[in-house]
Amino acid sequence: MNPLERARGAIGVKFRLHGRTVADGLDCVGLAGLAYGVEVPRGYSLRSGDIGVVVAGVAAAGLAPVADRRAGDLVLFRAGPGQLHLGIDVGESVIHADASLRRVVERPGAAPWPELMRWRPKTKEA
Repeated sequence: MNPLERARGAIGVKFRLHGRTVADGLDCVGLAGLAYGVEVPRGYSLRSGDIGVVVAGVAAAGLAPVADRRAGDLVLFRAGPGQLHLGIDVGESVIHADASLRRVVERPGAAPWPELMRWRPKTKEA
């Protein structure tokens, strides 16, 4: 299964801050870990707005920054002042853990937040 298929499989899972499993719930970091099959940290705060922490964590997970857009990319958004958010690009939509809707959803259309960075698994070409 690829990251996009794993993310799609999590649609409908309940939202839980610092959630790491489908059974207990997921937040955006937990969803990213599930999609890419990597361990992710606990006890972080995306509200800190510290992009450096996110970049280091994503690099440690084996993903490389990319400039072009492709379905299945992990995307970092600025969801609000000092608030970062992760989602999986689907092409015509984005899959993310929505705290307001209290579940993982596929949001149609372009994401409503400014995009800061995107990554995908490292390959020989990356």
